[in-house]
Amino acid sequence: MPKYYKVDGSSVSKTRKPCSRCGRGVFMSEHKDRRACGKCGLTEFKGQ
Repeated sequence: MPKYYKVDGSSVSKTRKPCSRCGRGVFMSEHKDRRACGKCGLTEFKGQ
């Protein structure tokens, strides 16, 4: 199971990018060359 949050003492940070179209609570999957949202299908390609 993927980890979406990282806890360091009293601070919490997100390990994955949230979808800009769906909003909070929907994270994008990490691929080798892109990020993709499983809910709406938005795809962002990573830079070369």
